[in-house]
Amino acid sequence: MTLTIAITSDFICPWCLVAETRLNQAIVQLNSAVEIEYLWFPFELNPQMPAAGMDRKAYRTGKFGSWEYSQGLDAKTVQATQADGINFRYDLMSVTPNTLKAHRLTWFAGNQGKATEMAVRILNAYFTEGRNIGDVETLATLAAEIGIDAAQVKAFLESEAGILEVKDLEQQALAQGVYGVPAIRIGREIISGAQSVEVFLAALQQAVNELASA
Repeated sequence: MTLTIAITSDFICPWCLVAETRLNQAIVQLNSAVEIEYLWFPFELNPQMPAAGMDRKAYRTGKFGSWEYSQGLDAKTVQATQADGINFRYDLMSVTPNTLKAHRLTWFAGNQGKATEMAVRILNAYFTEGRNIGDVETLATLAAEIGIDAAQVKAFLESEAGILEVKDLEQQALAQGVYGVPAIRIGREIISGAQSVEVFLAALQQAVNELASA
């Protein structure tokens, strides 16, 4: 049996990394030999962000009214996810990126069967290493780390390739009723937000039961 899990996320959403981490923990606990197939759908929280991104302090100050309030939000994320084993490093971030290139790279990697590896690597590069995931050189380096040719990635990202495909996937997610991230469809259920491992496990078990009885 194969269970398809559709993940809609954006790479600047910390809760997307948290949800993916908790989902994996739930899959480990799932008492089933079912095969898991992932589908990744892009979502841009800041579609109007300049291609080069923006200075993070300036952007977050403008968005939230003060840098101190922004830092408080970051601290709350860290506090709420202490049990998840994620080493958030907001102190290393200098740029709030435009994520279109990162989504295009995930689509490109998906053509080589590596969408999940690529997406997880990008999420961790941003949130635990403070890397600029809107930068072509950075993305090419990350791709090379999972076995994708860096020169091919650079040529791809410096072209217009993949843009229409990513935009189409974004529209597909909207058509499925996804208006925020993370949103994870497991079987017939869509789980919004970074829910607990127990919530993900229950949804996985229900989906497996439905597959078995089909």
